[in-house]
Amino acid sequence: MARAFLFVLDSLGIGGAPDAGRYGDAGADTLGHIAEHAMTGLADREGLRDGPLHLPHLVSLGLADAAFMASGAWPSGLNPPARPRGLHGAASETSLGKDTPSGHWEIAGQPVDFDWGYFPAEGPAFDKGLVERFIEAGEIRGILGNRHASGTEIIKDFGAEHIATGKPIFYTSSDSVVQIAAHEEAFGLERLYTLCRKVREIVDPLNVGRVIARPFMGAEETGFTRTGNRKDYSVPPPGPTLLDVASEAGREVIAVGKIDDIFAHQGVTKIRKASGNDALFDATLKAMDEAEDGDLVFTNFVDFDMLYGHRRDVPGYAAALEEFDRRLPAVAKKLKAGDLVLMTADHGCDPTWRGTDHTRERVPILGFGPGVQARSIGVRPSYADIGASVAKHLKLPPTAHGESFL
Repeated sequence: MARAFLFVLDSLGIGGAPDAGRYGDAGADTLGHIAEHAMTGLADREGLRDGPLHLPHLVSLGLADAAFMASGAWPSGLNPPARPRGLHGAASETSLGKDTPSGHWEIAGQPVDFDWGYFPAEGPAFDKGLVERFIEAGEIRGILGNRHASGTEIIKDFGAEHIATGKPIFYTSSDSVVQIAAHEEAFGLERLYTLCRKVREIVDPLNVGRVIARPFMGAEETGFTRTGNRKDYSVPPPGPTLLDVASEAGREVIAVGKIDDIFAHQGVTKIRKASGNDALFDATLKAMDEAEDGDLVFTNFVDFDMLYGHRRDVPGYAAALEEFDRRLPAVAKKLKAGDLVLMTADHGCDPTWRGTDHTRERVPILGFGPGVQARSIGVRPSYADIGASVAKHLKLPPTAHGESFL
């Protein structure tokens, strides 16, 4: 029996979504635009990186080929090999949202066929009645923010006032989410978690996907920085996922990073938390050592999205991709006969695009491992084909949705 390793490079879209226009994202292409900017020097940053985007390992597996399948354009400077050495292709999303839960659940074989509840982009995000319920349930003096915002910008705007008044900072985005930022020491980390749990109950009837605790540290004089103690309070998937199928079959499902939170703790048997892509990579390598025959390791590499996509930081995103690529051979060294590695993304977050939100895009599928046939799998009609393929590889019962490409 073999093992499976499923890596989500959070937000690494490759353009070409046939329904992108419906979301205001026609032309968005996370990888393509990063590569284009790198070719023209717009992804250079002193002391960080310079020059064309350099992803030799990902490109050798077929990343450039997957991007061409998705969008019809070759990413600038990512010269494809004559024959990719990995299984490679692209996938379209069928879920109605372009958010983290929808993308991950569909990857795991459970697309989202309903509309999430969202908050208005103009004026107060949360109406007076809802705010009053937040205040009463949380036993707080009031709230700050109450708008669509970037998480790093809103703590700059309200961090000092939050410390002075004790009022937590509430905000949202184009995702179905309530985010609550508070100072770990001045407000208290456990108090923030308790508040988020209460808010989760309040917004459940509104069909809101996530309530996220966004703790931060620092002072007005030195600046505020978000910590690694983020916690997501998600609704559960609408039906059984690959994780449920695996755990119910007696397999270990080792969730690295925020995977456990995204799936509302369902189907996960072991949790490995880490903060930052490097620490997540380290935790993944340790999980690979721990995994036995038939087990699944599922990792989300969040920095691409959280630190660089939403912040529209092209040099930062490029450097993070290059660092991931540099470390990828360490994964290959851990593989045993029969193992499968699949890499994909959950949505796009084009750092050259307007605004700060996710972008509707196709995503890459790259696979490798001992005995994995290097070939094109074309453009898959749903992310769910990924979960179906992992289930087949692990000799599990099939997922509810998706068709295996193995």
